[in-house]
Amino acid sequence: MFTLTAGSLLISQPFLGDPNFERTVVLLCQHSDAEGTFGLVLNRPSALVLGDVLELPEADSSPLAQIPLGMGGPVQPDTLHFLHQRADVPDAAPLGQGVYWGGDFGVLLGLLLSGELSPDEIRLYVGYSGWTADQLAGEVRENVWIVHPNAAGKVFTLTTDAFWQAILREKGGRYRMLSNYPLDPRLN
Repeated sequence: MFTLTAGSLLISQPFLGDPNFERTVVLLCQHSDAEGTFGLVLNRPSALVLGDVLELPEADSSPLAQIPLGMGGPVQPDTLHFLHQRADVPDAAPLGQGVYWGGDFGVLLGLLLSGELSPDEIRLYVGYSGWTADQLAGEVRENVWIVHPNAAGKVFTLTTDAFWQAILREKGGRYRMLSNYPLDPRLN
């Protein structure tokens, strides 16, 4: 059986077929059986950087302007979401393993500008992934997702490029075999 909780990873099955979630890893940031689920796709880079969506002081010369943005999901792509490792950011939600979601972005930006927070210690995303009440539980029961509980720390340890494959290999067993599933099995 599975448990859906904040801090868990959802790993898409290799044969999902949905272009929004094909070969993705989603970090659950909030889950309620009654209200639904909010998550961020961790391994969909975008062509955007922070300077494209936010006015920054000295934007042309600021390394902050070059912080890459990932595609957190297909819902509200005009919103900015962030993960970090700072417990001292007000209103940040703990996801486990020293990873936090959201909080006071002004404080976080101040820590970045002062150099107290390195750009490597934050992940930024546009948009998010969302499910209505019981929708995600149904998808997990239908084998759309593999649940990897209490794995928020992977956000800062695995590279975006190979995240899906690496997390399946790390799980081992039958999941290791799934990591080699071809993009188009008809061409195999």
